[in-house]
Amino acid sequence: MKDSSNELSSEETERAVLAVDPGREKCGLALIWPGGAAPLREIVARTDLVTSVSRWMARSPRAILIIGSGTGSRDAVEALTSGGFDPILVPEENSTLRARDRYFQDHPPVGWRRLLPTSLQSPPGPIDDYAAVVLAEAYLEGTGSLPAQE
Repeated sequence: MKDSSNELSSEETERAVLAVDPGREKCGLALIWPGGAAPLREIVARTDLVTSVSRWMARSPRAILIIGSGTGSRDAVEALTSGGFDPILVPEENSTLRARDRYFQDHPPVGWRRLLPTSLQSPPGPIDDYAAVVLAEAYLEGTGSLPAQE
């Protein structure tokens, strides 16, 4: 397992990032390319993580694999390492709040819900895939970590 504190090389800045937001029962996956192309997102069962990562890495074989350091990360890293991957562990503080903000950017409330601040609303389902998106975006921005919630 690599550490995220290293600077990105010029080659790495041109590569896609496959981010994993690990959890005990489910994991969010997001594949993001530099330059702003729309990310691919998916939520998978924890037991299907290695199979799903294999499928996604086959789609983008040069992608950099990162994984959040929060809940369930130890078991997920062990599973991925056993599956032949070398994930980079990145901090994921504030990722849930950022994921919720990102969800509402992509899905603005409609009808009467647009009158309520999104800070008082919850997405209708899991947003683990959006948490993976914000992890990947932070990594691509070169910080390797998430900024504090504003």
